[in-house]
Amino acid sequence: MSSRPLPSLLSLRAFEAAARRLSFSLAADELCVTQSAVSHHIRKLEQDLGAPLFERRVREVALTPRGQDYYRGVAAAFALLQESTARARVEAASEPVTLSLLPAFAAHWLAPMLGAFSQAHPDIALRLQADTALADVANGAADLAIRYGRGGWTGLSVQLLMSEQLAPVCSPSLRASLPAHPQASDLLKLPLLASTWPSFEWEAWARRHGANLQTARPQAFSDYNIALEAAQSNQGVLLGRRHLLARHLSCGALVMAMDSPWLETDDIGWWLVSSKQPSRPSVPALRDWLREAAASWMNSTHP
Repeated sequence: MSSRPLPSLLSLRAFEAAARRLSFSLAADELCVTQSAVSHHIRKLEQDLGAPLFERRVREVALTPRGQDYYRGVAAAFALLQESTARARVEAASEPVTLSLLPAFAAHWLAPMLGAFSQAHPDIALRLQADTALADVANGAADLAIRYGRGGWTGLSVQLLMSEQLAPVCSPSLRASLPAHPQASDLLKLPLLASTWPSFEWEAWARRHGANLQTARPQAFSDYNIALEAAQSNQGVLLGRRHLLARHLSCGALVMAMDSPWLETDDIGWWLVSSKQPSRPSVPALRDWLREAAASWMNSTHP
């Protein structure tokens, strides 16, 4: 096989169209270029091959024997390329979209809404990758991620999905053991439950209430779900994330540990994270649906 480089794709496209239509002008219309551009590309191709491919006549062109033979090979190559491209697009469209997210968010916020997503996008298969470890979105470990925190992940496309509201919650029996109107100092006498420690959530709460966490008795878990179970089992006070606790509070499994309102946060929340590289159409479709679902949730639960 020759080591010489192949002709340019532009020249091959111009030749294929002109040979198929037997017209430089019709080829130019098809390719949305000028007739002189088609002539230029074909002339370069003939120079590269060292042989004429067309017979130029007064008002028409015809393929030379060398041109006829070359056209059969080029046409077959383009047909194979089109077939392979179409097959790759179908396979990419049918491949599941991988969404990386925390187990707690998957279980307590997203899972109840998955039926609505399937109805809106029956052609998109969704794979949930629920893990406390951050997926390497930049290198394709997930198509899209929902992360919790303050944002600021470099090298990625980051959009705020919804800000979070925080408040101490506990079991009804633990609440009954507290004063009628508990203060922050009363909560600091109890174990403070969190998924990590130091906890930026508890630190934000402490700043709001003028509390000193140096005297706190923290209990850290690797997963917010575990901290949630611990709170329901009278093991301490959890700083509740309002978007995840709607059912727990409505059924009475958890109650507010203080009379104070939810702590509004502008910088703590749930973020949509994706690669800056182009993605399949199904990925922005999922992203748009998540944003619409979050906006609807916020309007219905926090009017």
